[in-house]
Amino acid sequence: MSSKTLPYSKKDVHYDNAKFRHRSFFKVITQNLHTSNVKNHCMSCSTGKFLLLLMIFGVAYLMLTHTSPTTDGLVKGSKNGTHEHITSGGIRFGNIFRKPPRLPPQLPAHIKGGRGNTGLDHRKLKSDSKWIARQQNVKKAFIHAWSGYKKYAMGYDELMPVSKRGVDGLGGLGATIVDGLDTAMIMGADKVVSEAGLWIETHLSNKINQTSQVNLFETTIRVLGGLLSAYHLSSVENGMGLTHKGPKPVVYLETAKNLADRLLVGFTSSPTAIPFGDVVLRDPSAHPAPDGRSSTSEVSSLQLEFNYLSSVSGDPKYTVESMRVLEHIKTLPRVEGLVPIFISPRTGEFSGENIRLGSRGDSYYEYLLKVWLQKNRESNFTYLHDMYEEAMKGVRHLLVRKSIPNGLVFVGELPFGADSSFSPKMDHLVCFLPGTLALGATKGLTKEKAMRNNMLNFEDLENLKLAEDLAKTCFEMYSVTSTGLAPEIAYFHTEEFSEGGLDGGNKSSQYMNDIIIKPADRHNLLRPETVESLFVLYRITEDPKYREWGWQIFEAFEKYTRVDTGGYSSLDDVTSVPPHKRDKMETFFLGETLKYLYLLFGDSSVIPLDKFVFNTEAHPIPIEGTAKRG
Repeated sequence: MSSKTLPYSKKDVHYDNAKFRHRSFFKVITQNLHTSNVKNHCMSCSTGKFLLLLMIFGVAYLMLTHTSPTTDGLVKGSKNGTHEHITSGGIRFGNIFRKPPRLPPQLPAHIKGGRGNTGLDHRKLKSDSKWIARQQNVKKAFIHAWSGYKKYAMGYDELMPVSKRGVDGLGGLGATIVDGLDTAMIMGADKVVSEAGLWIETHLSNKINQTSQVNLFETTIRVLGGLLSAYHLSSVENGMGLTHKGPKPVVYLETAKNLADRLLVGFTSSPTAIPFGDVVLRDPSAHPAPDGRSSTSEVSSLQLEFNYLSSVSGDPKYTVESMRVLEHIKTLPRVEGLVPIFISPRTGEFSGENIRLGSRGDSYYEYLLKVWLQKNRESNFTYLHDMYEEAMKGVRHLLVRKSIPNGLVFVGELPFGADSSFSPKMDHLVCFLPGTLALGATKGLTKEKAMRNNMLNFEDLENLKLAEDLAKTCFEMYSVTSTGLAPEIAYFHTEEFSEGGLDGGNKSSQYMNDIIIKPADRHNLLRPETVESLFVLYRITEDPKYREWGWQIFEAFEKYTRVDTGGYSSLDDVTSVPPHKRDKMETFFLGETLKYLYLLFGDSSVIPLDKFVFNTEAHPIPIEGTAKRG
């Protein structure tokens, strides 16, 4: 028969410490006889001799009927972590005399690890449930944003939520629909996926065929990127449980090819490797911007999308044309890896000397790294990583400074070149950089895993430290204001630069005197760059503070930008409460800001950073060789 379940295993008695070492019953008796005074007294009388003889026979009998712990009973682990003691049958006299072994002191449940760690398990469960709930709040915000767009602006590029109407500012291709589609897929918002997919299937090809002028860059990153990401997420099983609602994946792919074939004229019409910035889709034809120049960031941030289209379509023309741009820029002079923000399609040369990582410069540096990662770090594309590393050294040397009095690390500008004066101006757009630096350091792995595998060199660690410092600065650009939302542009108080009376309005902020916000720069466009970097840094460092910062930012968006009738609005002035609404919901609020917040609060196995790169509009593109097509 089975004995009562014991709270320990036989293995618990095998300790090197003699205090807990198991001793047999026979050894206990004989040791006591040899070491006690009873021995001498008992041997002095016949009664004692009789008793001694009886005891010896008793011990012999017990030895014959006693089974050792290794053969008498087996300890069987149960599913719930307890143990069941099983005997071999019959009543054993040895079991009557044998006491349970003395166990070592036990650690309290909230300290010890393993199954006994109930305190930590409860805290982890509580933390997990908190972030699951917060993630669902982001999903609700996305549904609210979509509901306003669908109700008042379906088919238009963007929603004006206050005046409850739509507006076309990106060529009239329904940019919000395509930009937000993969966000809905990732969130499992099936109804939105069905509605957006049906509109794309029914209307988008005709819109593309009839549309006049569009910007090559904006159309590529938002519409082409959105279609390709939707194609991948709807056609590939990645074990992520993503929704497959909507039309067949081939609809997204064929629409993307139709659009890309027309956008290619921007490349083929140019006399150099630098494409024209404006494309007329219905002709198709292309021409340069009015001043004849293209933004460096725009011409160098087309490659992820065109490379992936070549991969899935089997037609190399998209890669050939887009990669010519980066191959050409490789041959141009640079200043410690840094480049001016304008370039001429007519001459193929940089124009002007303005160097910055804000508007017109930002995603050039981002794509140097990401295209190399997309190509799975192939040797043919090593030049891209070399250019990226050179540029990051240049950033650290020429553009990084600290504010006074509290030492916030920021990235400034060189408006007239490397030999001119430094400007302590930092666009919110620059807040993409912490995420890029962290991604470049670990290649998408966690910091812990990268260090365990000896993958981080000194420069990687420097970049990772800079990433964390800059992420804090980007967060403080939010917390220093009255609304808790960042301005479009901030200046930093330095020894050389100071302007009084231009703080963010939050008098309790430690950094009130470090950050200067000029009246013309106080607007907020619902931009994603800071939450993008918080997402990447959380994935890589696993530090929960990035989640907490993201939640504070999300709550501020909810409090001040939400429009009750549907949608969210950009703001005129983040330093005043209540802020005046600008009446514009940018497509990237659905395509980027809410997507990054949702992923920040969710499981890291969804869109893992070592298998995907996000284009500059947050559309995930698979790294070659890491995800199979279905």
